[in-house]
Amino acid sequence: MVDLLVTKLHDVHFMTMLLAAIAASATVYTLVMPLFAGEGLSKRMKAVASERERIRQRERERLNKSEKVSLRQTPKQLVSRVVEDFNLTKWLAQEAARDKLIMAGYRGQAPYITFLFARMVAPLVLFVGSVVYVFLIAHMEKSVPIKIGMCVGAAYAGLQAPMLFLKNAISKRQLSIKRAFPDALDLLLICIESGMSVEMAFRKVATEIVGQSIALSEEFTLTTAELSYLQDRKVAYENLAKRTGLEGVKSVCLALQQAERYGTPLGQSLRVMAQENRDMRMNEAEKKAAALPPKLTVPMILFFLPVLFVVILGPTGIKISELH
Repeated sequence: MVDLLVTKLHDVHFMTMLLAAIAASATVYTLVMPLFAGEGLSKRMKAVASERERIRQRERERLNKSEKVSLRQTPKQLVSRVVEDFNLTKWLAQEAARDKLIMAGYRGQAPYITFLFARMVAPLVLFVGSVVYVFLIAHMEKSVPIKIGMCVGAAYAGLQAPMLFLKNAISKRQLSIKRAFPDALDLLLICIESGMSVEMAFRKVATEIVGQSIALSEEFTLTTAELSYLQDRKVAYENLAKRTGLEGVKSVCLALQQAERYGTPLGQSLRVMAQENRDMRMNEAEKKAAALPPKLTVPMILFFLPVLFVVILGPTGIKISELH
């Protein structure tokens, strides 16, 4: 069985077919996933609504001076048991990781426990897999220290893989928020100037902006709930800035806090900030457009020019070879 697996891994035709099948599956997945976007949107909005109900229940219980109500979902029993038995909250717990989970849109205790479980399991799986491949399957002609170093490197990659996944999720979420935030500020300005309260304005903008950015709609919905049920409204704005991690959102939250504290009008501030965020979005688009030609230089040299030379010089080379 092992010899057959080694033979297949070194078979060029088999590996080519395998990679082609993976590429075709990825293409089909990319084309099919947008068809299920609507269902995912409804699930995420239901999750936000349930989070808002939990905030309401928690604040009511706290005001009544009764026992605290858990705001978070219960993780899976197996994952929770493994985390508790190995005391991963002590060895792998990080407050920065908890904050990053919130920034990525994973709220509650269940994602945090799952993250700790993944940080423990991924290094072990990659280490065992690399040991099996390096020592049993590949039969590499390397020294034992080099093989052990490769296995340790695979384990380290497994330890960092959950953090890398988290960073990518945060980047995608922040990009979605950043693109829709100027338009959301315009809508927020219109709502406030029309006489709406801040809570009603956030609720209305969250409903209208959902088609453009689900992440921003979620954050505005949670901010609406916190503004309604938290004693200190300043905490709601601070939580919004902390959950997004964007400088534009932080500046708007600071302006809202100042308006709450000093009673200053919000209209002019929101108008200026909306224009600044729109200019920042345009500047980033211009930077990406300006960086495109240098990025295309290497692909053109490696892929376009050889094909062009073959097309131009191919017929001439064939005629010369026929003459000889």
